[in-house]
Amino acid sequence: MSLASYIGCNVEIPLSDDDSNDVILIGNCFSDEVHRINVKKNQLTTDYVYEVSTHWGINISEYTNQRVRTESRQKLIRLCEIMDEYLGKGDYFELYTCWIGEEYEEREGELTIQLKNFDIDKISIPERTVVRFEK
Repeated sequence: MSLASYIGCNVEIPLSDDDSNDVILIGNCFSDEVHRINVKKNQLTTDYVYEVSTHWGINISEYTNQRVRTESRQKLIRLCEIMDEYLGKGDYFELYTCWIGEEYEEREGELTIQLKNFDIDKISIPERTVVRFEK
């Protein structure tokens, strides 16, 4: 199985170039259209849904190993930098991570974070948690 992360926002975001070496990519990796429809319908409140990845989702919790937590923190910081470019004051984006095929399952938690005002070392974002990043 594959761990996928999705973002939802109310503005259209361009997909990453296929040859990009960025730590986070916006575009399809593990998911297909049905997965994105299910996550939009069951988890997110926005008009646009994208998979974000570099071949593994964002998972920051006590249950992940140190390497995965470190990589996920780097991905999340970069994702917030990217989204900051597209969001206006008062806008938000949502992040949801789950195993492929679990997009319709009940979420395990919700969290709201200020886009530019959080301590990456003090947050926990386990799978099946909707995180709203407000600008």
